[in-house]
Amino acid sequence: MSLSIRNQLPGTVTDIAAGDAMASVRVTVEAGELTAAITRDAADDLALSPGIPVVALIKATEVSLATP
Repeated sequence: MSLSIRNQLPGTVTDIAAGDAMASVRVTVEAGELTAAITRDAADDLALSPGIPVVALIKATEVSLATP
């Protein structure tokens, strides 16, 4: 499969919290941890659970930071 997304981080699912419509998936990657908000259907289709290897595909046009 060919992807145009250049930011690809291999990692492992460490936690998943699924609600009725959305799921929060925590992934450990080489540089640390990230959390992805995806649909519940996507999490089910991918059969995500702790310990599953994944590749985080990151495509963003903007990153915003704020200080407290």
